[in-house]
Amino acid sequence: QNAYFPLFIPLSYLEKEAKHVKGFAKECAVVTHHRLVQGEDGKLIPGGELEEPLIVRPTSEMIIGDMFSRWIESHRDLPLLINQWANVVRWEMRTRLFLRTTEFLWQEGHTAHVTEKEAREETRRMLDIYVEFVENKLAIPVFKGEKTESERFPGAITTFTFEAMMQDGKALQGGTSHFLGQNFSKAQNITFQDKEGNQVSAWTTSWGVTTRMIGGVVMVHGDDDGLVLPPRIASAQIVILPLVHKSETKEKILAYCHELKKKLQAIHYCEDSLTVHLDERDIRSGEKVWSWIKKGVPIRVEVGPRELEQNQLSIAKRNKGHKDLEKQSEEELLKTIVDQLEAIQKDLYQKAKVFRDSHVKEINTKEGFYDFFKKDIGFASCHWSGDPAVEEVVQKDLNVTIRCIPLDGLKEEGTCPFTGKLSPQRVLFAKSY
Repeated sequence: QNAYFPLFIPLSYLEKEAKHVKGFAKECAVVTHHRLVQGEDGKLIPGGELEEPLIVRPTSEMIIGDMFSRWIESHRDLPLLINQWANVVRWEMRTRLFLRTTEFLWQEGHTAHVTEKEAREETRRMLDIYVEFVENKLAIPVFKGEKTESERFPGAITTFTFEAMMQDGKALQGGTSHFLGQNFSKAQNITFQDKEGNQVSAWTTSWGVTTRMIGGVVMVHGDDDGLVLPPRIASAQIVILPLVHKSETKEKILAYCHELKKKLQAIHYCEDSLTVHLDERDIRSGEKVWSWIKKGVPIRVEVGPRELEQNQLSIAKRNKGHKDLEKQSEEELLKTIVDQLEAIQKDLYQKAKVFRDSHVKEINTKEGFYDFFKKDIGFASCHWSGDPAVEEVVQKDLNVTIRCIPLDGLKEEGTCPFTGKLSPQRVLFAKSY
């Protein structure tokens, strides 16, 4: 169920879970006063100090958990599944548009369950839902995996993540799903009466994705000409551009374009009507074309006097060069437009996957590891013994972190090149945003 919870959280709520407080303390924006007053110099200054400071929501586990403790009484009330669309504030010293901003938008889910098994299954289910969306809708290939203890969500037992590679070889964490165990329920008294009449702490999860995914789309698919949008998420999948050079042809060209728009909108793509925009702006043709190239619309249909005379529309696809125009009749366009859009979607995913896979390197020595991150771009697949000291050293020396312990792929044992100890499997190291 969708719900909305307060933006301002009393400080005492965060103090209930020690690890949670420690993890977010440096990022919190704090409200200490409730009004402005005019000072002696005429300038406005804060007045009316609050009895208890309020934290501007960095995440909602504590405020939602407080409500869970009131709503949940019996095992019959579970599972309780809540989703919230909201803004969040985390104080960033160095902001980067879409990737790290002081305020951002997100979706966060919070659930409570009778058993540990159910909660763990929910954690993995949401991870899989996110990955399916990112790969099939955003056309971004990702690695699914578990975070190490040092990268884990504060207070969580297990944090799962999905990591994408940007075109500069850096990693972007796309979203996370957390198994919280009973840590938060015990801190907030989220208990229920089980079938035997015992009072038991609930098992909880939380998970979320943010506007950071928009940054991922820009950085994975974009090129020097601007945005490149996958058809399944493009706000306009097709733009029709009337190219009018003489006033006497304007009426005929526009009339044709309006009819073509209606015909295209009658076609369904991904369970909805095609989204088609007709650009009737009275500007130069070159300017009109370039404005839509930069916006990343998947398909441009250019219509001028020559196209009408020959019944051959000029079709440009954003996943190809801007000078690569195809000639198609109206009949051919209408018959194959869905297939053409799907071909673009698959091409964008495949290009991103080929790039990613070609920039993941297996490394077996410490020297090779350091050399790779000093000279190359990409991810290093490397054995790791589980020693957190290794993470601290490579982050200090190279600004590299373990992005995840992959869930998929071969679980081969080996030797950690940093400690010489046994390693159960390879993990992915990378520089990241």
